[in-house]
Amino acid sequence: MFDELSQRFDDAVKALRGQAAISESNIEAALKDVRRALLEADVSLPVVKDFVDEVRRKALGAEVVRGISPDQKFIQVVHEQLVETMGGANAPLAQGGKAGSPSVVLMAGLQGAGKTTATAKLGLHLKEQGRKALLVAADVYRPAAIDQLKTLGAQIGVEVFSLGTEAKPEQIAAAGLSKAKQEGYDTVLVDTAGRLQIDTSMMQEMVRIRDAVQPDEVLLVVDSMIGQEAADLTRAFHEQVGITGAVLTKLDGDSRGGAALSIRKISGAPIKFIGTGEKVEALQPFHPERMASRILGMGDVLTLVEKAQKEVELADVTRMQQKLQEASFDFSDFLQQMRLIKRMGSLGGLMKMIPGMNKIDDGMLKQGEQQLRRIESMIGSMTQAERQKPDLLASSPSRRRRIAAGSGHTPAEVDKVLADFQKMRGFMQQMTRGGMPGMPGMGGLPGLGGFPGLPGMGGGMPGFPAGGAPHGKPGRGAAPKAPKPSKKRKGFGEL
Repeated sequence: MFDELSQRFDDAVKALRGQAAISESNIEAALKDVRRALLEADVSLPVVKDFVDEVRRKALGAEVVRGISPDQKFIQVVHEQLVETMGGANAPLAQGGKAGSPSVVLMAGLQGAGKTTATAKLGLHLKEQGRKALLVAADVYRPAAIDQLKTLGAQIGVEVFSLGTEAKPEQIAAAGLSKAKQEGYDTVLVDTAGRLQIDTSMMQEMVRIRDAVQPDEVLLVVDSMIGQEAADLTRAFHEQVGITGAVLTKLDGDSRGGAALSIRKISGAPIKFIGTGEKVEALQPFHPERMASRILGMGDVLTLVEKAQKEVELADVTRMQQKLQEASFDFSDFLQQMRLIKRMGSLGGLMKMIPGMNKIDDGMLKQGEQQLRRIESMIGSMTQAERQKPDLLASSPSRRRRIAAGSGHTPAEVDKVLADFQKMRGFMQQMTRGGMPGMPGMGGLPGLGGFPGLPGMGGGMPGFPAGGAPHGKPGRGAAPKAPKPSKKRKGFGEL
């Protein structure tokens, strides 16, 4: 997501590096790269023109204070303009309907954009916030649309209301709202039918449904991969139905990001949520400032922390920190950490939320994910005692040979993982003594204490390619012992 756009913006900044000040002559090369970056990202042409003009005006009028270089000031201006273009701030979903009625959210969009899945994702999001939502299946045209919503509803524990495929969509929506009023639901999410293209009958039906339930929110579900067409789609829906916000789906794919930069400017309605994966949990509130930071390679630590806090219990953080400080972190703990990473998303997606990590080679991240799977298979071949006491493996070549045979790897590969694990344990013991200021638990993100050496960062992720701890040669007998903590080496909090 946004990788190509990020690279282009980086090229634009290079044009100003080494300059004494921002001037009309040197800014044009940078703006040319910005314009090309936005067009290649499928941003709508009018939006590109306005964006470039605003950046030029603000950059030329900006004072470059002492200690701030022109390229840094240019990045600041571009970041501010990206935030403004995408809406300025997070726009929360409306709460509380008219005269004590439930809030009604109408989901609109073209077929294939992911409306039904987005409806279920939003239902789960509301449930996690303590709200009681009712999903209404009003798509009577697409085969199995109602069954899909019922399946998703059962999966997340949210009720789905339906009258089958014979009733009219506006009647289904009205009946669903009536049920919600009677049974104390505070939110109604209406899944409507889409079409392969915008047509008159589709819009008329949407207007009838809107008139029947008087929604507090009309959310347009937009496939982020459609590029510049997002602008025309947004304009058509807004003019005829009136949208209050958008849900941008499939941002985990190879989308160029143009839709995210076009929707707000075209409709005036904010992006409220983004879909970041196929799983029903993969929905996030949209924060323009965080997205702008990710586009410019500044990371998105706040979202990463929120993901971690959602998955990790505070008691687990405290227990894990103590184990790291005592160097008693074992393979069972390591397996727990790997599974936590999987629940939070892909390793590549998480890494790119860390400032400066956006330039990590995708091939390296893929290689790292493959290695994590190999390590998991090795741990799966260990006995419970071996997981809890890695030293048993260090002193027993026969145990390591058995694990290698059981997991489909060579004894040398098992030796290597064990040696790296022991190095990592020593490193983490030192790191947690200092800790990372402002970050809860384990000297870093909660729940991520077992992963100090991801590619491009110092440390010792067992078996990871370049960027981890140095890999010694696997021994023929006992595996290398954990290194003694160095008195000269400081924790992060002491640097």
